Amino acid sequence: MELVSESPEATWSVGEFVGKRLKAGMVLCLTGDLGAGKTLFTKGVAAGLGVKEDVTSPSFTLMNLYDGRLPVAHFDLYRLDDEGDLDEIGFYEYADEPVGVAIIEWADKFPEALPPHHLSVVLSPGKNLEERRLAFTARGDGYEGILAALEESFAQA
Repeated sequence: MELVSESPEATWSVGEFVGKRLKAGMVLCLTGDLGAGKTLFTKGVAAGLGVKEDVTSPSFTLMNLYDGRLPVAHFDLYRLDDEGDLDEIGFYEYADEPVGVAIIEWADKFPEALPPHHLSVVLSPGKNLEERRLAFTARGDGYEGILAALEESFAQA
């Protein structure tokens, strides 16, 4: 399922919409070039999960933890060069069977390490600087309802 966001605020709102529908154990895998809107989307997801803290990209820390309606583990794999580094940052502990929600930016870096059940979101530039294309794919069980709700609420006319 694909939709177009016409502004940063709209990208954030789509993230918030998704966040409100996430359940314990769910994983979001985000991909897209630098500046595609992955962290902005994540901020919206976190708001939808009730996170009150300022959500920042964990580019240097590699993982940030947040408290909300569910615990949130936010990963940024951009700076990792070796899949073995995932063990060191606790990736599998939070991504394989999360107690809360795991959000993984740069998920395409180590595709073999991703859990089989996740919601894939590919963010890419649109027709202008503000516009983004968001392509959603449900991998495994539990995410179809989110895709149906997105399609119903954000369907392009």
